[in-house]
Amino acid sequence: MKDQFLSVEKLAVGYGKTTIVKNIQFGLNEGELCGVVGINGIGKSTLLRTLARLQPKLQGEISIRQNKLTALSSQELAKNISVVLTDPIATRNLTVLELIALGRQPYTNWMGRLNANDVTKINECLQLFQIEALKGKKCYELSDGQLQRVLIARAMAQDTPIIMLDEPTTHLDLYHKVHIVKLLKDLAHDFGKTILFTSHEIELAIQLCDKILILDGAENPFGTTAELIDKGSFTRLFPHEVVQFDPNSGTFKISK
Repeated sequence: MKDQFLSVEKLAVGYGKTTIVKNIQFGLNEGELCGVVGINGIGKSTLLRTLARLQPKLQGEISIRQNKLTALSSQELAKNISVVLTDPIATRNLTVLELIALGRQPYTNWMGRLNANDVTKINECLQLFQIEALKGKKCYELSDGQLQRVLIARAMAQDTPIIMLDEPTTHLDLYHKVHIVKLLKDLAHDFGKTILFTSHEIELAIQLCDKILILDGAENPFGTTAELIDKGSFTRLFPHEVVQFDPNSGTFKISK
């Protein structure tokens, strides 16, 4: 774990004195896409918020480049981790261009003035995500799929080595779910980003992720899809009498 870019050791997360899930341990390298999956209420969003230091950990350590997450200043944190949450954005009256420009805040001066490099980064993100035609639109005018792309573009504009997303495919149809996860995979592989996202789309994660963390409230297995299938980790995820995992196809089937 010590040589990993993002390292998590013996982590417990929750609220106050209430532990939701513990014994979380995994490590990610630069350029890897990792999906965090599990049943409802197991603690996926709580884990992501803890990894992003939006709430305190209960036990264990989180490190970036062997530096403890708790030791980073707010400015250093903003230059290392960008986050896309499911919370409704309070800035839906902003234009797409204005929202993406917010990603440059960690680098602007105290007046928030954009320099030439900031403008270049913003324009690169507009082109990369193919949303130049949307830049003048208000965020409330966008479809769910368009807004999700814009939010990821804002995270990309922040230019952090780590991007974390909570349920980025929620409310999207199958085509747009696949489009978003493939986009995240391209960002990880082509730009060397370490990307971690929570999801209920387990079969999609199985097909596209480099690594998967399964929160099961016990062992919380982590590894490649092949490793997890070999260990039977997906088979134990749901009650057999309801859903069964087919290791040959990598899909879940309803029990008859």
